[in-house]
Order: sequence, then structure tokens, then C-alpha cells
Amino acid sequence: MEQKKFGIYMNTKELKVARINSPYWIPSGPDWAFLTPEVNMTLLNIRELANEKKLVSEPDKLVWM
Repeated sequence: MEQKKFGIYMNTKELKVARINSPYWIPSGPDWAFLTPEVNMTLLNIRELANEKKLVSEPDKLVWM
């Protein structure tokens, strides 16, 4: 069985982020990127992290799902 990861995921196509702290839905597929296991990260910090990882060109467009 695949290891389930809790944390923050980003949909690179829709520029939305999701906080996952339950095994009921774990994002998968080519549009979702795992950003961090830190489930309490703020949106400001998420935008900075996504920019550092070069996942987005305009991090200010990232919003919560």
C-alpha cells in the first residue's frame, strides 16, 4: 500500500492549495504537487515555498481550495 502523506498540496493547473490532514482524500495525478508536511502553514508561507520550488510564476494567484 502506498504511504499516505498529510500536508499541503498545490494544484499547479488551477493554482489552488489544499490542506490534507485526513486519509479520506489524498490528491494525486499530474496536476497536484506535494509542498510540505506542515499542515499549519499559512497561505503567505505557502506562496513563498511554491515560488522557491519554482512551481508557479505568480505565487500571489495561489488560493485555498
